[in-house]
Amino acid sequence: MRILVSGLVNIETTLRVDGFPIEYRPVLYPFGGVSSSVSGVGVNVAAALTRLGDEVGFLSLIGADAAGDLALDGLSRLGVPTDGVLREMPATAQSVILYDGDGRRQINVDLKDIQERRYPAGRFRAAAAGAGAFVLCNINFNRELLPPARETGKPVFTDVHTLSDPADAYNADFMSAADALFLSDERLWAPPAEAARELSERYGCRVVVVGLGAKGALLLEKGRSPVTVPAVRARKVVSTIGAGDALFSAFAHFQLAGRSAEESLRLATRFASWKIGETGTAAGFLSEAETLALKGEPS
Repeated sequence: MRILVSGLVNIETTLRVDGFPIEYRPVLYPFGGVSSSVSGVGVNVAAALTRLGDEVGFLSLIGADAAGDLALDGLSRLGVPTDGVLREMPATAQSVILYDGDGRRQINVDLKDIQERRYPAGRFRAAAAGAGAFVLCNINFNRELLPPARETGKPVFTDVHTLSDPADAYNADFMSAADALFLSDERLWAPPAEAARELSERYGCRVVVVGLGAKGALLLEKGRSPVTVPAVRARKVVSTIGAGDALFSAFAHFQLAGRSAEESLRLATRFASWKIGETGTAAGFLSEAETLALKGEPS
């Protein structure tokens, strides 16, 4: 099945710090602690699905700048197609992520002017023609792509990350379009099971998954009781950056491969547990066979 992914591309710089809060010192030399790569939620998802063996189409907007050159090169190295990546911005989005040895992180994202832009609907419809499913990240340029994606009758997956209000105006369109909805428990207005049920009833999502960090993830399927899938530890945690994107991607892969939602989420926790043994958000992905073979210990 071909999965069409549309989402953010940015150049990401990660910096290892001793801990939070950060003590002021004018000069530091964190040897081996600074790295840059192509990233962004769209990239992370497309790269993960590609590594899992899916045929992926990818849409995004980047700049006509040196960072855009780096982005295209990085995408090619990850095996992600670039024909749907349009260089219509003057500057490419960038991010700086600070992380410590306990897995805590601070993400600073400069989106440039991407939130004022839209992906051309005609280009989307052409790319959507052969797709069996859509992963539409909650970036503003995807907003007008939601209705034509739903019109196809194919499943739509989206991740709204953090949410503190079930009626959130920015994310409402994305949640209304979602067949499968992911979010984190970091800013919830209610306990995870209650929040998931409210979102399912309000937006009609078939599946709602709430990431619980080190505790795993909560799954709510429409018409069923919620299930908590515990996290596993596959190797030493280096950074939790991108763990949610990895969980989301692997769940979509295994669901679309015909596995049940609960089994898909259990496999996705394995996939994510291996990913957090590396720093870059688009690094540390396993193949499907490697994920199936990985067991891990209870977290």
